Amino acid sequence: MRKDIHPDNYRLVAFKDMSNDDVFITKSTAETKETLEVDGVEYPLVKLEISRTSHPFYTGKSKLIDTAGRIDKFKNKYKKFEKKK
Repeated sequence: MRKDIHPDNYRLVAFKDMSNDDVFITKSTAETKETLEVDGVEYPLVKLEISRTSHPFYTGKSKLIDTAGRIDKFKNKYKKFEKKK
């Protein structure tokens, strides 16, 4: 591997999925102010909203979230095109 090609802050970082508390450690240059202790070693902490352990595509579990009645708005808007039985 060539020397002096990585940034100075390239180090091991703990990434924590906040939806299911899964933690994985990998190398990163991500800036962070928090730390997390894993197996007696303290790592810089990056908090994630979603990761490979909670993403519906990877887990096979899809969730239908209806924010602010978007589905009902759609149905009402196109109700006039509905076929009569």
